Amino acid sequence: MIWDGERDAELRAAAIAYVRRITDSSGGVIARHELEAFVFDGQQIKLVDQSRGIRNPAQLPATLTILTNPAGPYDDSVAADGFPRYSIRSGDWAQGDNRKLQAAFEREVPLIWLQTITPGRFVVTAPVFLVDADPVAGNYTVTLDNEMRLGFKAPTRLEAAYAQALVKRRLHQPAFRARVMDAYRVRCAICALRHGSLLDAAHITPDAHVRGTPEVSNGLALCKIHHAAFDSDVLGIRPDYVVQVATDVLAEKDGPMLEYGLQAFHGHSLREIPQRKELRPDRGRLEERFALFRAAS
Repeated sequence: MIWDGERDAELRAAAIAYVRRITDSSGGVIARHELEAFVFDGQQIKLVDQSRGIRNPAQLPATLTILTNPAGPYDDSVAADGFPRYSIRSGDWAQGDNRKLQAAFEREVPLIWLQTITPGRFVVTAPVFLVDADPVAGNYTVTLDNEMRLGFKAPTRLEAAYAQALVKRRLHQPAFRARVMDAYRVRCAICALRHGSLLDAAHITPDAHVRGTPEVSNGLALCKIHHAAFDSDVLGIRPDYVVQVATDVLAEKDGPMLEYGLQAFHGHSLREIPQRKELRPDRGRLEERFALFRAAS
């Protein structure tokens, strides 16, 4: 039995709240088993399909979840207008599995967008909406919130630039954060704090820089105080992964927070780095960043 619009809306709101609760505490990552464990009104409603890029629960009239896998066969991308495109599964337009995706577009219902970061682990963007359909190209245009949704038909370069900035902030940056948190096991690289809500994914080469790419090797999982200290050159990290605190800060007397939160880490190696070598902080980037720290201190 297909649920009516009111119950459908209640489930979507509950599912979005559920994935947000998990990702708020995990550093932005959600696991397949967590997506499969969602329960609504006493019923288990899986939020991810085992083998398909869209999740079409039998009870719902329209797709609930769309999934992007960077290693997958479909061409999902951000177009020149700043809006992401989501490609349909192979097959006829609006037929088979694609029929409920078309219904999601026609009904303008909120969806959950999952991006695969490692097998069985995902970063979530929700809600998203399908706002345009292109049967020839075989894709839908995706917007990441209602404001972006209302601005879809905007023709100006300024509005396109705004859309691109919003996509970067809402889609790409969370994916970067999730990959960094996953690589660092949701621990601060300097102090090993494990509370995901208190951790950031810091860039070594700033993201505004032309080489500030969102690669894990250009990132560090840092608690908020160490992130701020790193960005403001209160502390630096040498290419051999040893923490250095600015000379003037080392000489300060300002209570236990300064003593134990910053000064105590001077001369110590990072307490957490990724196990995979290719994900560890790039030594060349650290060398450049450490030179700026030394010049500032």
